[in-house]
Amino acid sequence: MSLRQHQHPLIQRLADRIEQIWQSALPLVPYTLPEDLGYVEGKLEGERLTIENHCYQAPPFRKLHLELARVGESLDILHCVMFPEPRYDLPMFGCDLVGGRGQISAAIVDLSPVTGQLPAAYISALSALPTVTFSQPRELPPWGHIFSPFCIFIRPQGDTEEQQFLDRIGEYLTLHCQLSQQAVPTDQPEAIIAGQRQYCHQQQQNDKTRRVLEKAFGSAWAERYMTTVLFDSL
Repeated sequence: MSLRQHQHPLIQRLADRIEQIWQSALPLVPYTLPEDLGYVEGKLEGERLTIENHCYQAPPFRKLHLELARVGESLDILHCVMFPEPRYDLPMFGCDLVGGRGQISAAIVDLSPVTGQLPAAYISALSALPTVTFSQPRELPPWGHIFSPFCIFIRPQGDTEEQQFLDRIGEYLTLHCQLSQQAVPTDQPEAIIAGQRQYCHQQQQNDKTRRVLEKAFGSAWAERYMTTVLFDSL
């Protein structure tokens, strides 16, 4: 039985939705992680910590990463990032769900620009989506300047808002997969590489993630995992 079958229902549904969209829109091939980092088990304050990673490649993305994690019965996590190849000025798709004891406490999704602003095609497509309003928006972290104006960061309330958020992620992801196939490569990737590095550097400032990993596996392992699996810079 996979880890997701033990997780919050919204995480299960989102993991399935992400993989369904990837499989239908992109020619996926496996992406090889270090052998000891694909599936990981440890202990966090006496509770079992399990991490399960699913990684793929598909043009024009160098890495598609879906991580599922669970701490005992108290914490469920979904983390997803799509890393474009540096020849393409494409945004970074990212989403996270964090839940505990039956409640999703944090839900975020964005298409984050790496060279200043989103490509015009993305701005047009995202602006055309129907407006969705959530009752409990959350404040972005201090390093949240990497996100776009289309970033949604909320604490979803009830089944309706959970479904609205799931549907909006599906819309963002579908648009991203479609528009990425039309992207034209550049012969000057330096700015894109710098932008992806900045994105990864800022995401690595997430102290909550780092503290959990350090408590369970030690600081050296946490640093390796964050820079090799979660946010590997070019």
